[in-house]
Amino acid sequence: MPTPSALPTAAESPPAKQPSLLLDLAFLRLWTGATASGLATWALPFVLGLAVFGRTLTASDLGLLLAARTVGFLAAVPVAGVLADRHSRRGVVLWAGLAAGAAAPVIAAGLERSVPLMAAAAAVAGAGQGACRPAYQALTAEVVDAGRRQQANAAMTLAVRVTTLVGPSSAALLAVFLDTRALLVGIGLLWLVAACVPPTGTRPGTAEETSEPSAGAVRASFPAEFAEGVREARRHPWFLAGLGALTAVIATGYSATGVALPLVSRDEYGTEVVLAGAMTAYTAGALGGALLMARWRPRSPGRAALAGLACYGFAPLGLVFPVHPVVVPAAYAVAGIGIELFNVPWFTAAQREVAPDKLARVSSLDFLLSYGLAPLGLALIAPAIDAFGATAVLAACALVCFAAPATAALAPGARTFSVARGRGDTTSITQ
Repeated sequence: MPTPSALPTAAESPPAKQPSLLLDLAFLRLWTGATASGLATWALPFVLGLAVFGRTLTASDLGLLLAARTVGFLAAVPVAGVLADRHSRRGVVLWAGLAAGAAAPVIAAGLERSVPLMAAAAAVAGAGQGACRPAYQALTAEVVDAGRRQQANAAMTLAVRVTTLVGPSSAALLAVFLDTRALLVGIGLLWLVAACVPPTGTRPGTAEETSEPSAGAVRASFPAEFAEGVREARRHPWFLAGLGALTAVIATGYSATGVALPLVSRDEYGTEVVLAGAMTAYTAGALGGALLMARWRPRSPGRAALAGLACYGFAPLGLVFPVHPVVVPAAYAVAGIGIELFNVPWFTAAQREVAPDKLARVSSLDFLLSYGLAPLGLALIAPAIDAFGATAVLAACALVCFAAPATAALAPGARTFSVARGRGDTTSITQ
């Protein structure tokens, strides 16, 4: 029998095994809401595309509506980041989802009647989408404990990829029985789920649990509070470097996917099968990457993530040379795996390392830059192909996709996606 001194103390006792996320009702509610918002976000351009196919909307009008949605998204992201750090993240999710949900039937009402009304509603839908993104990222850190956040982020992105894979066929099947207006109303219902289902998070040390500002206190302006989030981001060199690499990869590799892939599929292979196969392979690869990251804990998560991000370079590289048609989907499958090898540790590291009261603002900076420059890349790549040729432009895109993450890997803290602290500093930023 061991002596009392040999008995394990509470600090030495092994930690209790954490329950599965599948048994965590709060996470399941969060996951359901995030999945509904992802499905609604994906479905809007697809359903509007069906309207073009059915000749109830012109292609130019579709471009206008998607542009309006993008403008609403980019305008709302920084504002939502400030609001989600200033007030309840759950409240921001609620009002953003309600706004996007209300916009969908207005778009339906304007179909074949008023394109300006549809454009205004599309901007509101984009604003709701943009407001949800940073709020959901911060809410995840409140709902899920630190030890399970990587698994939670993997589950979130897995839902998005499954939606992307099965969504087109499901929507096409529904279109057999429902018209475009009914499908748009269905998108509104999805946003209501995204707004109402997520749970309330807990955020220690925030204004909700401390005394409110005195009557004479002056709250900082929105630009000043957003600038405070930028300063927080600058405290993490690995974050700035990773965000720069992500922005460069999306602006070049994503543009190659959106513009050059259809051209190469048509002109080089003479069939749309290569286009469909590449996009399906990319989503399937991303599914595999998300499943892998639900379990894998690499010793150097930052470098592994940046190596995964660099894999996106295989997508434009597979279009440079005349290769067998099977090679193109294979390259896109590798890119899909790689993007989730990056996404999951990236979100998890931000939730761990960034000060909790500034997480939404830092996340909004992430979405603002990575998504904000994507339209610029899409707009420039076609004229660049006309001016310099597809081979040169695609090779340059591949080079950027490989070089940007490699450069980011040299930043301080990039190996682990964390800031090295002094030996005397034992306080975690997340406490």
